[in-house]
Amino acid sequence: MDNIGFFVLNTFLFCTCSASPPNFVLLFADDLGFGDLSCYGHPSSLTPNLDRLAAGGLRFTDFYCTSPVCSPSRASLLTGRYQTRSGIYPGVLYPGSRGGLPLNETTIAEVLKPMGYATAAIGKWHLGVGANGMFLPTRQGFDHYLGIPYSHDMHTHYPQYAGQGAAGRTLRGPFGDALFEFDNTIGNLLTTLEKTGVTNNTLVFFTSDNGPELMRLSRGGNAGPLKCGKGTTYEGGMREPAIAFWPGTIRPGVTHEMASTLDILPTIASLAGAKLPQVMLDGVDMTEILVNQEKSKRETMVFYPTDPAEKYGLFALRLGKYKAHFYTQGATHSGTTPDQDCPVFAVLKAHDPPLIFDLEADPSEHYPLPLTGKPDLQALLERIKKVKEQFEASMVFGESQISKGTDPDLEPCCNPQCSPKPGCCKC
Repeated sequence: MDNIGFFVLNTFLFCTCSASPPNFVLLFADDLGFGDLSCYGHPSSLTPNLDRLAAGGLRFTDFYCTSPVCSPSRASLLTGRYQTRSGIYPGVLYPGSRGGLPLNETTIAEVLKPMGYATAAIGKWHLGVGANGMFLPTRQGFDHYLGIPYSHDMHTHYPQYAGQGAAGRTLRGPFGDALFEFDNTIGNLLTTLEKTGVTNNTLVFFTSDNGPELMRLSRGGNAGPLKCGKGTTYEGGMREPAIAFWPGTIRPGVTHEMASTLDILPTIASLAGAKLPQVMLDGVDMTEILVNQEKSKRETMVFYPTDPAEKYGLFALRLGKYKAHFYTQGATHSGTTPDQDCPVFAVLKAHDPPLIFDLEADPSEHYPLPLTGKPDLQALLERIKKVKEQFEASMVFGESQISKGTDPDLEPCCNPQCSPKPGCCKC
């Protein structure tokens, strides 16, 4: 069997399935919050297979996606580059979008193909379709693709679906049932790896694309102790559950080291002995965290809003255990919570000096540190400003793919010759 790469739910599957090099299975959930899994403390979620991965693998407490909404987050995962570089902003792509992930961007699949890997993407793509399917996964290095190319309600994304084996099986209602359905899928995947004898030669990595859609109440997911959720640059919008599982290679444990979806491409490339793309990468190799549970090479994480613009630059920046907010803004996705900073009514607000939080002492971002009369914090602020300035100087915004607009004729249609579109495509 050839090498495998697997993208479930999104599942990305990258596989050699020979004695070496390793296989990679990347599981990317949708709208799943930091507090949604039982292994992350939720009292009524039923996730035995994810719990099994967490118990036998490495569980992250400080793992970030790059955007609080889907398309840009997925672009960064696949390319190891912030979405602002590839042009997947503002917001998300739609079924009829003219744009998509640019073909000159190099995906994980394209990094692995020269090494003899077979690659597959399964589930939600949400990075464009385009004329003649030019932006689909099979044009981005994947040998096979089975799934929906745009966003529509997959698994824990609202509205949830649970099949016969999961519906009504949990204490948590429709969201919990959908999460159990997802967990069952992961269980089937793990069983297949075991039956084919490749478990000990396969890295399984699980995380989520953005925080929970709190506007959906109990059907929108849970951010645990973190502030706000989807659509915001608070921790609840972009800090995610993450688990790395590789029996015999990754020791069971918990890491508090900072890491990101950006780091997955360079890590996989390193483990496979593949060459990195000759472009500006924002990810770092986290092999030492996974294999030896050593310190992270990542000292900084930056936070862009759903509609990034050069005029504003970064909304927030994390340096070590400290996070500085230069701008804050609520989002429709995070409505209904008692916290007045979360809903769309919390309009854009600039902070000069920025709000600074100690995320180890205050992961909920409730208590900004007092800067007045604190020389050590003033020195920290100057360092944060310098890091921000250096990063923004390195950022070249790519042409916005989402601003190219939509064309109903580009929407996937089950009855391609019908008229008028898109209404006639609803079969």
